Amino acid sequence: MKLIRWGAEGKEKTGVIINDIWYDTSAFGGDYNEQFFEDNGLERLAEFVKANEGKLIPVPEGSRLGSPVARPSKLICIGLNYADHAKETNAPLPPEPVIFMKSTTALTGPFDQITIPKNSVKTDWEVELAVVISKKASYVEEADALNYVAGYVLHNDVSEREFQIERNGTWDKGKGCDTFAPLGPFLATQDEIKDVDNLRLWLSVNGKIMQDGNTSNFIFNVPFVISYVSQFMTLLPGDVISTGTPAGVGLGFKPPVYLKAGDVVELGIDGLGVSRQEVFDYVKLAD
Repeated sequence: MKLIRWGAEGKEKTGVIINDIWYDTSAFGGDYNEQFFEDNGLERLAEFVKANEGKLIPVPEGSRLGSPVARPSKLICIGLNYADHAKETNAPLPPEPVIFMKSTTALTGPFDQITIPKNSVKTDWEVELAVVISKKASYVEEADALNYVAGYVLHNDVSEREFQIERNGTWDKGKGCDTFAPLGPFLATQDEIKDVDNLRLWLSVNGKIMQDGNTSNFIFNVPFVISYVSQFMTLLPGDVISTGTPAGVGLGFKPPVYLKAGDVVELGIDGLGVSRQEVFDYVKLAD
C-alpha cells in the first residue's frame, strides 16, 4: 500500500493511493500515528480498503499533502552513511553510524515551503531514504530488523551548516529548524519496494541535478542501522529513521552553494515518488 495524509496543516485526513488515484480513508478512523502502527493498523487498513473496493471517495483535486505519518515520537538521522558524502565534506569514514536527532516540529508535507531560518547563512539540502518503524523495538538483532519496518518514505534532511558545524554544539542545532523535514509524498509499505539496497535517489535545485546516488552505496544498510539505533534507544511504532545522504550537498561544492529565497528543490527516490519545495526567507508572523 501507499499511505498519504492530506488536507490543511494540522487537520490532515488519511488516505491511500490506488492506481495513482488518491482515496480518502478517513472513515477508517484515527490517524497514521503511533497507535495506528502499534495496533496492526497496516493490516486493518488493507482489510478496510479491500472491503470498500469501489466505494472509496477520491481526495478532492488540488488537496495539500501532509507528512504521510503523523508527528512521531522521534525523528532519528544517520550521518555520513555514504562514502562519497563523507569524502566531499572532508570527514573520515565512520567506524560506527553517526546518530543525531531532528526536532519533530521540523516535519512538513512534501510540497510545503522550506523557510530559511532567521540568521541563517548556510541552509543546505539532503535527499534521504527514511524508514518508518512498525512496532516497539529494543536491542533488535540485525537479522530480524526488517520485521520492524512499516515502510519507506522520501525525506529532505534540510540542514543549516553554520548552526550544525560552527556554533559550538551538536549537529542537532542545524537540523531541527521549522520546515527542515519535508516527508513524503507517501509511505510505501515494504512489499512496494523490491530491493531497498538498490534505489536511485536524486535531488535538483532550480532544475540542476545536485545529488544522484544509490542506496547500494550505503556504508551501513537498513537492517544494520535499525539494529544499531535500537541498542541506544527504544524505537516506538511510527518513529522515523533517516538513513543518510549521498554526495552533492551544497557544503561539498567548491566554493559551497547554499539555498536562497526563490530556489526550487525537487527530489525523488525509486518507488517513493517525488517532492518539491520552494524556498522562502524567514518572516516573523504577526501575533
